[in-house]
Amino acid sequence: MDVNQLTKISLAWEMYEQHVPKSHIAQTLDVQRETVHIWISKITTNSGGLLGFLDEYSRAKKGPRPKRQVDPLLKRWVWSIREREILAEKYVIKSKWKKNTKRGAVPKASRAREVIQMDSVDFGEVFAFTAVDIFSREVDILLAPELTSNWGARFLDQAMNRRFDGFSDLIQSDGGPEFKDKFKKKVYKYTNRYRISAPYKKNEQSYIESFNRTVRKECLGWAKYRKKQIKELTAVVNIFLERYHYHRPHISLGMRPPLTRG
Repeated sequence: MDVNQLTKISLAWEMYEQHVPKSHIAQTLDVQRETVHIWISKITTNSGGLLGFLDEYSRAKKGPRPKRQVDPLLKRWVWSIREREILAEKYVIKSKWKKNTKRGAVPKASRAREVIQMDSVDFGEVFAFTAVDIFSREVDILLAPELTSNWGARFLDQAMNRRFDGFSDLIQSDGGPEFKDKFKKKVYKYTNRYRISAPYKKNEQSYIESFNRTVRKECLGWAKYRKKQIKELTAVVNIFLERYHYHRPHISLGMRPPLTRG
């Protein structure tokens, strides 16, 4: 049993309680962000809290583990039967793993409305849908009580009509559930091209990731909010958007704000 791992779990929980972002926790402890997310989720749902999870974690690590790899001869035999007797009749086997899907080059923009990146930020019971024009740096935010494709579609309507003139050459998002189903059915109303960024490739969503950090640092912070606070928080967000668009200087724009009053 690796005692050091238990120490990392304890430190991760302490930093989380101090509202330190999970990405910073992962970097400090030299573990994957997904690992930190699992630890926090398990501790939160465990009736015994941190101590209960540590006890379960220790017991799970004891004793021999079952063999992971199926015998290759047995696997080949099973597959041959499936292909001959079942799958060959109706089905084509397709991999569910999308990591290596060809997506084309990371899009760049030389004018406004050429590329819009979209994402979401978790604030507990409140979720912020965010979008940015990567050339003009114009942005939009919608606070929602759920991270669903229904709210993703609502945000798409709001952002494209309120901020981005109703059309963009390309819209890009990650592969989260909020950007599937109803969102995907509606996205081609506002663009001819929709691109899903490659998983675990933060550089493909660098502009929206940068804006998300700005939202935390300059607007909503790292706190967790309740659904009943959405109306109040929306007023705060609207004030932030006004300052962001008309007063906040951007280095990439020559220290000018994205918009000026006509």
